[in-house]
Amino acid sequence: MWKLTRPDNQHDKLTRDTLLDLEDHQLVRIESVQEDQRQVWVLTKRGHSEAKKLLEPKGIRVSALRKQEYDPATGQLLGTGYDDHAAAVTSTAAELHRAGIGHRLGFQTEIGHRLGSSFVQRADLVVRAPEAGVPVLLVEVDRRTEDAHELVTKLRRYWEWGRLLPKDAHKRTVGLARSRPDAIEHVDHELRLWRRFYPPTGREGLVPLAFVFADTTAVKVANTVAVLEKDGRRYWAPRRYDPLYAKTVTALDYRQTVPVVITTLEQLQEHGAGAAVWRRLGRTDEQTLTAALDNPDGHDLYRAQEAHAEAEDQRRRAAEREARRPVCSRCGGKFTDERWEEVTVHRTAVRAGDRSVCGPCRADDVARQEAEAEAEAARRAVAAPPEPEGDPEPARGLGRSAGGPAEGIGQALLREAPCPAPGYITAAATVSRT
Repeated sequence: MWKLTRPDNQHDKLTRDTLLDLEDHQLVRIESVQEDQRQVWVLTKRGHSEAKKLLEPKGIRVSALRKQEYDPATGQLLGTGYDDHAAAVTSTAAELHRAGIGHRLGFQTEIGHRLGSSFVQRADLVVRAPEAGVPVLLVEVDRRTEDAHELVTKLRRYWEWGRLLPKDAHKRTVGLARSRPDAIEHVDHELRLWRRFYPPTGREGLVPLAFVFADTTAVKVANTVAVLEKDGRRYWAPRRYDPLYAKTVTALDYRQTVPVVITTLEQLQEHGAGAAVWRRLGRTDEQTLTAALDNPDGHDLYRAQEAHAEAEDQRRRAAEREARRPVCSRCGGKFTDERWEEVTVHRTAVRAGDRSVCGPCRADDVARQEAEAEAEAARRAVAAPPEPEGDPEPARGLGRSAGGPAEGIGQALLREAPCPAPGYITAAATVSRT
């Protein structure tokens, strides 16, 4: 409590006096004293009620009440076996807070996560430190009281919880999730249950999880981590993308994984939580917390590699196309795109003329053909006979003077009448000129 509430103080007198004052008002009590003389303080029923009134309106959930229960035979206080674990959890929170990772009201303990089977997986510590680049972090503190396979089971449960849908999810989304086992992976994280409780992590994947080992040896930690990496691989390990350019894309897909980091309480106390004391499962080096949670080989790299591969493919295609570009059989110049399309597309190829020549040479051919056509038209105009000048002579008609209408009619009748037999006088012959 001293390190959590007053990390800059050199001694715990102020914290101790405050706890003693709260004890006088029956708000807290001492549950046990550790071997190193550290005292474990817990809220009384009255203090728990007061804390709920203070914190829950601010959106901060309060852990369960630690009731005072005694063994009927020995009279010993029950439940104190968890005090060492509770002290380790509080010390972890204190070291994170001392490193600037999380406000003192940004820590919550024993927060339940209900699965579809109604089983509740409780996180030892929930950290909210958006100003430090860690919007949310679930922490499991292990004093090697749990088997390594139990930690794998916890990891699986957090992975399953991250794939749940809220009860009021859209019917279509529910139907999609039930269509096949992996269909939930196609449901955006914004539509899942975990986003109702926690903010976006700012990174790919589900809510990150940290295992902090306390009061144990390096050999035991190494053995436990080896089991986590092997048996829990399905839940923390990224997958390969299935891109269009598979040979050039090396990025990994972290979108359906639980980012898991590990450290020890001893490292946090010795070097500080802000130092390079965190190791991400699947990596070998220790990093700072934010660096361990980041995915430098994740989606950002995928987009960059995909864009680079696409650009390279376009350049390759362009070079191959340029190598196939036709060359003019007359001048040796390359075809333009318009001329190339003109000689290859069926609807324009029939009017493209000589398809072995380029556009400028084709334009020269067209100009020459037009000049030849104009010259031929001029030659024909010169060779044609001239048309008569002036008005044509008017027709002569019958009973009229020269050029009259009657003379013209008579002449027409004489032309059209049949030749008369000898000895007969035609009517036209009796017409006299008057």
